[in-house]
Amino acid sequence: MINAIPDVVPAGRMSQSTQPAFGLPNGMRLRPWRESDARALAQSCLDPEIQHWNRPGRLSDDEARQKITRWRSRWQSEEAAIWAIAADDDAVAVGLIGLADLDLRGGSGEFLYWLLPAGRGRGTMVDATVRISRWAFEDLGLHRLRISHSVANTASCRIAVKAGFPLEGTMRSALLHADGWHDEHLHARIQDDSPPS
Repeated sequence: MINAIPDVVPAGRMSQSTQPAFGLPNGMRLRPWRESDARALAQSCLDPEIQHWNRPGRLSDDEARQKITRWRSRWQSEEAAIWAIAADDDAVAVGLIGLADLDLRGGSGEFLYWLLPAGRGRGTMVDATVRISRWAFEDLGLHRLRISHSVANTASCRIAVKAGFPLEGTMRSALLHADGWHDEHLHARIQDDSPPS
């Protein structure tokens, strides 16, 4: 008889909890998205860097509010965990970080992130990636986290490495961007890896 493999993270662990907020070492905050962030989310779709590397499409303020509502429902359905990055709990969002493609049964998830110009240049994304990794491993109980990005996106590569995600390899012609198909770097961290220094 073959024994069933238990779920790495039991169903309900996310949906039965409130999405937490976190402080970062540089004073920035991670918090759930709010409807009042809709304008910032719509503006992010106009930023050339975010457009190029993240493929967000264009959003009206109403569409941005709908997207924020979907992110809340994806927490409840345990499909994704998405945070706003802001200077404090009351400030407007200047970035996004989260885990999508969550597979609680298999114990994995993939990072997505971006910063508006107002949030760049302070090491915020490295700190945010380290903090969300800690939550995902210690509180949620995931086993493996991954980051993938275009090989041409050197900023994301630096973030991944500094946040303790070693490069595992290159996925050929893995993602279509506006300028064509891009090879993608794959970085990953597992629960047993030492945290970054």
